[in-house]
Amino acid sequence: MFDFKRISVQQAKEMIDAGAVTLIDIRDEGSFQAGHMSNSLHVDHHSVQGFIQDADLDIPLIVCCYHGNSSQSAAQFFVEKDFSDVYSLDGGYEAWCQQYPQLCSTEA
Repeated sequence: MFDFKRISVQQAKEMIDAGAVTLIDIRDEGSFQAGHMSNSLHVDHHSVQGFIQDADLDIPLIVCCYHGNSSQSAAQFFVEKDFSDVYSLDGGYEAWCQQYPQLCSTEA
């Protein structure tokens, strides 16, 4: 049984527009630099411990990867690290940019 929730691109956009949410991208550094969801943080195995230490565990966390597969295991990892409200983005970065190309950024 999983404790995270899967979320559609549209639901994620509504949450982001509503305010307090943390958005992380777990893809590799090169992919993140080439393009990512606006206002997302890059978190990988090098930075994950620092991210966890600095994060507010009570703010909803949306995890994004390429297509929504790797983000599911990452979302479960964050649930196990005591984040209270964790979501895996269905379709990942690719689906987000198809639906909201204006919200995809190459700015770090």
